[in-house]
Amino acid sequence: MDYSKGSFQKVIEKAREKRAAIDSEWLQNVLGQVLHALEYLHQRDIIHRNLKPSNIALVGTNHCKLQDLSCNALMTHKAKWNIRAEEDPFQKSWMAPEALGFSFSPKADIWSLGCIILDMVSCSFMEATEAMLLRRSIRSLPNKLGSVLRTLEERRVPQAKTCSSLLPQMLQIEPSQRITVREVIQLTLMSSDFRPTCVSLLLHQRDVPEFITAIISEGHVARLLEVMQNFPRRSEVQLKVMDRLLRMSDDQLGLPWSMGVVAVLVTIMKNHEKLLDIQLCACALLLRTLGQALAQDPATTVPKGSSITSVLLSVLRSHPEAQQLLVMVYSLLTIVCSQGCNSEELQKAGLFTHILEHLDTCSGNREVCMAGLSLLWVLLVDADIMDKAPLEKAPGLIVELLAAYPVDMEMAEAGCAALWLLSLLGCIPEHLLEEMVVLFLQSLRLCQDRILLVNNACRGLASLAKVSELAALRVVVADEKGSGLSLIRDTYELHKDHPEVAENVCLLLVHLASYQDTLSELVSSGIQPLVREIKERFTSSLELVSYAEKVLQRLEAARLPCSAQEPSAAAPGGPHLSVPAPCPVPSVLPRGAAC
Repeated sequence: MDYSKGSFQKVIEKAREKRAAIDSEWLQNVLGQVLHALEYLHQRDIIHRNLKPSNIALVGTNHCKLQDLSCNALMTHKAKWNIRAEEDPFQKSWMAPEALGFSFSPKADIWSLGCIILDMVSCSFMEATEAMLLRRSIRSLPNKLGSVLRTLEERRVPQAKTCSSLLPQMLQIEPSQRITVREVIQLTLMSSDFRPTCVSLLLHQRDVPEFITAIISEGHVARLLEVMQNFPRRSEVQLKVMDRLLRMSDDQLGLPWSMGVVAVLVTIMKNHEKLLDIQLCACALLLRTLGQALAQDPATTVPKGSSITSVLLSVLRSHPEAQQLLVMVYSLLTIVCSQGCNSEELQKAGLFTHILEHLDTCSGNREVCMAGLSLLWVLLVDADIMDKAPLEKAPGLIVELLAAYPVDMEMAEAGCAALWLLSLLGCIPEHLLEEMVVLFLQSLRLCQDRILLVNNACRGLASLAKVSELAALRVVVADEKGSGLSLIRDTYELHKDHPEVAENVCLLLVHLASYQDTLSELVSSGIQPLVREIKERFTSSLELVSYAEKVLQRLEAARLPCSAQEPSAAAPGGPHLSVPAPCPVPSVLPRGAAC
């Protein structure tokens, strides 16, 4: 959902229309900002007096501000306020009971904020009119709130547990029994499922000392990094320094940094694990420096071992619904794993399950899906899989994902790469084999010019054909979209000068030629000249030549009995027909065991 325009009211209306819960991490973030702003006002004896969703404006995807503060002046005149309130039939429903009698205090704002939170967490199952009637009724019937809070927990709405303890204290009918904004902040910090980022900063907020601000303003990277190391526990200092670093160019930053600086960033992430803003900034800096390091020298050694991976995994657990952070952490883990980290440790930590859960729940977020597929591939390649059980759902999820992005070439490329490795591991269940063949062929048709996808699709088809005659038949038998053999021939012609493509095409043909029925299709399709061309073109590749010779031998063995057969006698007046003798049946490779 796009949260970058309008107000809280627009967000609620869109969520209510879709009957969907508002994104949990986003909700925590913006409500934290509202608490920050409200405490700022109350510390200066300013009461907003007209707090409602339409008066909380969105000024960016993740930022908001309070507006309509003119009511602080307007509401000193009761007659003027009555005229304005009547213009909006929903207006009074957000007001505290005492405010209806024109009695205002900071506690009136707390009631209004409680109503806003209630509406935002219940909009997935409560219509607008029903919600308005609820807000009116709880002014005199507090037990009405309890039934809604129970519904939140029954529906497993995010933050339901926190709301059940927080809202009854914010929506006390008697103002003196209502909690203050500072107490709201403290309660949210003690909660395990509701911990706004900027609220954590707010509770411990201190101004950055002037001499540090001066150093940061100068912008010398060495001094900035020194400040980060000298004040490791000062979250406000770390945020200010990292914000300055992120606004500098790669040349100004002097990237790539040493691995010692990378270790400093990892330590900061560990020290401030609960602060989402710090995690986002640190991950962005890590991606920039590690990306630059690998771009300049692919052999660069990045931090290995449990230090960085354990911190990244812990960060994921602390912010389970922060999708932007999820993409960054997956990307960092991909870089670290590609350098040979301990895959066994990540498997034990349940990373396979974590990736697959997010491919399922975040299928609408392309960035999450791409990052998840890339990380899955890195974890599978050359890895010793200790337990295949977590991968059981992977093929089906990837099939659904590629169906959701039917013309996305990059998604097809990443999906085919992961499916190929899953097929090698024997993790494709038998009932999905033919569907996988169709998917690989469809991806080839979509991205015939992308060499990486072509190679992975051919490898995947070869792996499936090796263990299943039905899969092999699905490749060679034409359907409404055409013949798989014709597609393979066309693909080779497009990349005929690329040895790896030729090798994978030949590998696929070797397995297709292993079955009698598919062998006859290969003979009738006239694939033999293509195989001969490959053999003659790539004489320096012994493995490729070996594949080509195997295919040619089987094709010749299938043709010889047919050509030796004499024509049968024709019926009077009818054509002469040549009836081929049965082709020899090669030994069939055993089926691979599914996960």
